[in-house]
Amino acid sequence: METNMILYHGSKDIITRPEFGTGNPYNDYGRGFYCTESPDLAREWACFENRDGFANKYAMDLKGLSVLKLTDGSYNILNWLSILLANRKFSITASIARQAKNYLLNNFLPEYEDYDIIIGYRADDSYFSFASAFLHNTISLNQLEKAMYLGKLGEQIVLKSEEAFSRIKFIKAESADATEYYAKRLERDTAAREAFKSERNAVPEKDAVYMIDILREEWKDDDSRIRRIVSE
Repeated sequence: METNMILYHGSKDIITRPEFGTGNPYNDYGRGFYCTESPDLAREWACFENRDGFANKYAMDLKGLSVLKLTDGSYNILNWLSILLANRKFSITASIARQAKNYLLNNFLPEYEDYDIIIGYRADDSYFSFASAFLHNTISLNQLEKAMYLGKLGEQIVLKSEEAFSRIKFIKAESADATEYYAKRLERDTAAREAFKSERNAVPEKDAVYMIDILREEWKDDDSRIRRIVSE
């Protein structure tokens, strides 16, 4: 992995100095500064509320920082889901889903909180609905893995520590026109949901594994049946 990166952060504001300790604590990986290597995705994020915004461009020096890269082949989809469950807030009504959440947190949650940087999948609202469906035992593990690629959201890079914040340098702010990029965001989200709907309605594979199977058989993090996450 390169130690020098160009990152983009989508926002309605120009952010010249990202501030450590601020932001929403209930994002995918907790409180932090969320970036992407894609300027177009940053523009879509900037126009989230259908108003113009900015793709703030930065240079980032990762040399000497501790980086948790969830897509490097060392981790599996349940590791990613467990971090999501530890941070995102949502309603769980079914008993199976409550049991699933507790089991995943107890058996698949990596020690992620002390890293300077986290790199992993981004879970917007559509993706989070896929994760919820898996917890409620309505899609298989394989379907959940496929869902991660449906919207082609790529990876997000999250600055977590004060040291990481000291390494990011503002370059410029590039405008994001809501007329163009809000429409692109909706198009991407709709395509992901339609693809997932089609996948969800497909005939289950013969060897399909569901959350209930993981609970019954007490799968652990090192189980050979779990595929390691790999990047596209």
